[in-house]
Amino acid sequence: MTAKQNEVASSPADKFETHHYHVVMGGGRFVVVRRPNVWRPPTDVMETDDRLIVLVEIAGMKTSDFNVAISPHQLIISGTRPAHLPGCTAYHQLEIGYGEFRTDVLLPWPVDEENIVARYEDGFLRVELPRLKPKTVRVIPVDRREA
Repeated sequence: MTAKQNEVASSPADKFETHHYHVVMGGGRFVVVRRPNVWRPPTDVMETDDRLIVLVEIAGMKTSDFNVAISPHQLIISGTRPAHLPGCTAYHQLEIGYGEFRTDVLLPWPVDEENIVARYEDGFLRVELPRLKPKTVRVIPVDRREA
C-alpha cells in the first residue's frame, strides 16, 4: 500500500464524508447551508391507529448529546456522537457514525404536540407522536322567537 493509500484508508473523516443541505429562509430569500460530515442514524417510522412512532438507533450517547425538535410538518432529531477512537494509527473497519448527525421525519398528519413522548433506552430513541384529534363542529341551537 502506498503512503497516499494508507493515509486515505486510515482517515475516519473520509468514511463519513457526506454533505447535508438545509434551506433556510433569511432576509426574504432562501439560503442553502452546506454542512459537511453530517451522518444519518438508522431510523424506523411506524404508524398505529392513533400515533406515529419514530425509533432512532443512536447507541453510546447521553440524552444531553442530542436534541428532539418538532415543527408543524416534521420531527428533527440531531446531535453529536463523540468519537471513542483515541490513539488509533489505522482503521481496518469503520462503520459506526461519529460526529454530528441529523435525521428529519416528515409528518404525514398533524400531531398533538402537547402529548409527544420521547424516551432513550438501550441505545434507541423512541418518540411517540399522537395523532391530533380533529376539531369537531358543534351545532348551536338558535331559539326561535316569533314576533
